[in-house]
Amino acid sequence: MKKSALINSELSYLVATLGHTDEVTVCDAGLPIPDETQRIDLALIPGVPTFIQTVKALLGEMQIEGVVMAEEFKQVSPEHHDALIALVREEEAMCGKTFNIAYVPHEAFKVHTQNSKAVIRTGECTPYANVIFQAGVVF
Repeated sequence: MKKSALINSELSYLVATLGHTDEVTVCDAGLPIPDETQRIDLALIPGVPTFIQTVKALLGEMQIEGVVMAEEFKQVSPEHHDALIALVREEEAMCGKTFNIAYVPHEAFKVHTQNSKAVIRTGECTPYANVIFQAGVVF
């Protein structure tokens, strides 16, 4: 049995198979997911699991080096944006690296998700609570 906190088999497999620069999207309940992209649907009911809970679980296992968000996220949902940035800063401090953080218009963000190896859908119902993580290396 797995010892680390992430026990969801699909998420564990996803993280184990990521290569350097592969991308993973964590999204709210409403973001459109391209048919050709792997969907890991964690949503149970509105708000469960939350966007932040899901990001915390994923970052507990995944090494990142880049972050992409919609420009609108910062303005429309500042509390969730700030919570995400705080988690990213904690990750930077833990691994001693600085991550590239980029903002794009929401329409461009939706197009960018087509590059993701998988999209993880949460039960979050907060506008623009979406992020793309670019996989890094642990060395």
